[in-house]
Amino acid sequence: MNLVAAVVALVALKVAAKPATEQFLYGRAKAEYFSAAVEGAMIFVAAAVILVTAVERFVHPQPLENVGVGLLISVAASVLNGAVAMVLLRAGAKHRSITLKADGKHLMTDVWTSVGVVAGVGLVWLTGWERLDAVVAFAVGVNIIVTGIGLVSESIAGLLDKVLPDEDNAVITEILRRRTDGEVTFHGLQTREAGQQKFMNVHVLVPDEWTVKQGHDYIEDLEDELLGALPSLTVITHLEPISDPASYDDIPVAHIPIHTGTDHDSSRPPQS
Repeated sequence: MNLVAAVVALVALKVAAKPATEQFLYGRAKAEYFSAAVEGAMIFVAAAVILVTAVERFVHPQPLENVGVGLLISVAASVLNGAVAMVLLRAGAKHRSITLKADGKHLMTDVWTSVGVVAGVGLVWLTGWERLDAVVAFAVGVNIIVTGIGLVSESIAGLLDKVLPDEDNAVITEILRRRTDGEVTFHGLQTREAGQQKFMNVHVLVPDEWTVKQGHDYIEDLEDELLGALPSLTVITHLEPISDPASYDDIPVAHIPIHTGTDHDSSRPPQS
């Protein structure tokens, strides 16, 4: 199962890394979510096998066989899986890759399984009660299911255009707050993530008398500041005249509020 999961992860990463085309104008970064979903499903299968076997062994306890060799192999595999899992989890966090994180979590479930094996065998050896092996195995299976649920939930959220993490949204809103003054304000901020890619769009309300070039220059400067803080961010802006009531009729139903800390409400036109 680990081998199949690794192949699926490799294919997903190669697809996600392909550049945008005329058919996929936004790229294919979401391919990573399919890989994570597959990993989660495979974890469920592994957990199901463990749980069924645990129940069977609890009902019909059997003496342990080849304990010494089994423990040696289990511990060796656990150490190797743990090392690889840590590398994958760190790389996944660094590159914001859900595929790498999912593969790392998948391997970590093997580590916990090995811990359960050692604990179960140790308890049986100490107490002589063979059913303890099945009890520990069942607990390990439940823990693996929890990991699988987390992976599948994260994959579904990504496919449904989940909002950026709180820390990224905080960076964006802070920049917009600093730039909100008597002349310029913002509303309708929306963000989303797709694999390693980040997207945001916001309405920029500027003085009516500004020329197109003035508005363009302002937005270029704003985008440079946002990209300096979040290099992988794709910024989409919509320029509007600040005193036109129509500029406030197209605010998205779901958006991130930008609290300026002043009496000015960025969702309403200024009063003359």
